[in-house]
Amino acid sequence: VYFHTDAVQAIGNVPIDVKAQNIDMLSLSAHKFYGPKGVGALYIKKGVRIENLIHGGGQERKKRAGTENIAGIVGCGKAIELATADIEGHNIRIRAMRDRLLKGVLEKIPNARLNGHPTERLPGNFNVSFEFIEGESMLLWLDDEGICASTGSACTSGSLEPSHVLLATGLPVEISHGSLRLTLGDANTEEDVDFVLEVLPKVVSRLRDMSPLYQKAKEGGL
Repeated sequence: VYFHTDAVQAIGNVPIDVKAQNIDMLSLSAHKFYGPKGVGALYIKKGVRIENLIHGGGQERKKRAGTENIAGIVGCGKAIELATADIEGHNIRIRAMRDRLLKGVLEKIPNARLNGHPTERLPGNFNVSFEFIEGESMLLWLDDEGICASTGSACTSGSLEPSHVLLATGLPVEISHGSLRLTLGDANTEEDVDFVLEVLPKVVSRLRDMSPLYQKAKEGGL
C-alpha cells in the first residue's frame, strides 16, 4: 500500500525524513514556507509508479507535460532551504508569540474557547471560537483594523458553512460560526500580538452588544 502525505502545512514547521518515515509520496506548496506562489512539488519514492498527470511532452520525467516554471522552481528550492535550516529555533519563537496571544485572548474575552489541543498543533496556529457572534462580521471589522484573519481554512474560504473539522470535534454549529483562525509567521512581532490583543476584545464586545442571543445569555435566558 502506497503512503502519500499532504505536507503543505508541515514543511518548515515539522522535521520530515521521507526515508525514516517511510513516505512514498509527499506534496508541498512553496507559498506555505515563504516561497513564490503558484509552484509546488511532489516527491515520489523511487520505484513508485503513478499515472501521468498531463500527457504529451517529456517534461518532469514524462509525469507532467508542459513548460516548467523555472523561476518558481528555483525560488521553491531556495525557500525550502531557508525554511528548514533552523526549524526548532523558528518554532520556539513563533510558539511563544502564539501562546501569549492565546493566553491574552482567553483572559480578556469571556465565553471564548480554544479549538484543538493546546500544544499538539502547528506552532503558529491559533483557532478560537467566540460564543454569540458571527465569524464573517468579525473578519470585516478586523480587516478594517488591518488584521488578516479567517474563519477556517483557505480551501473553504468561498463557503459560509462552519468548518466541518470543528463540527467533527463536537463543537455546536452556532459556536463554530464564531470561530477565528490566525496564523503567526516569521514576519510577525510581539507588537503585532499586542495590537491584536488590543483590537480583538473590542471587536467581539461590539458584535455581542448587537446580538440578541448575548443579551438573553446575560439575563440568564440561555
